[in-house]
Amino acid sequence: MSKVIDYYFSPISPWSYMGHARMHAIAKRHGATINVKPADLGAIFSVSGGLPLPKRAPQRQAYRMFELKRWRDYLQIPLTLQPKFFPADSTNASLLIYAAQPEGSERQMQLAGALLKACWAEERNIADLETLRAIAHEQGFDANKLLAALESQKPTYEAMTKEAIDRQVFGAPTYVYRDEPFWGQDRIEFLELALARA
Repeated sequence: MSKVIDYYFSPISPWSYMGHARMHAIAKRHGATINVKPADLGAIFSVSGGLPLPKRAPQRQAYRMFELKRWRDYLQIPLTLQPKFFPADSTNASLLIYAAQPEGSERQMQLAGALLKACWAEERNIADLETLRAIAHEQGFDANKLLAALESQKPTYEAMTKEAIDRQVFGAPTYVYRDEPFWGQDRIEFLELALARA
């Protein structure tokens, strides 16, 4: 039986950024295919009890900063704790990833990784269309072609967000393997154990 991971995430999520390369490496190690499915976290939060960061209680916001620093140091990856362009609307970045779908999931993963890094390590504004154009070009895409396709990707983005909600996804990243969800980059090891078993 083939191994397929449904990857629900947001290109503005620090936890998606922290887990992105690690999950990709694990999938490759176990011969798994990744279905790349950026979703609208705002819509997901609205039906699952989540809150956008500015509306969370102060103690939760404070603890989040400790966790970001701990994981950044543990993983030894570049991460700006309070990036200049966060929070930002990630809709167009998500649409850009869907526009790259004809080039295959590996290329989508490459683009998604670049977008996550742009926000969390490079202080770039992924809500800005010209920034998206530059990132797509840097990753070897026909940037103008991808940006021209953004509008046509909205139904897919909405459908994948609904799919995430229907599958009881409530945060990013969530990896679903054979109908078993793994929420958070700190659950990647459990995902790998599941991949190794099957």
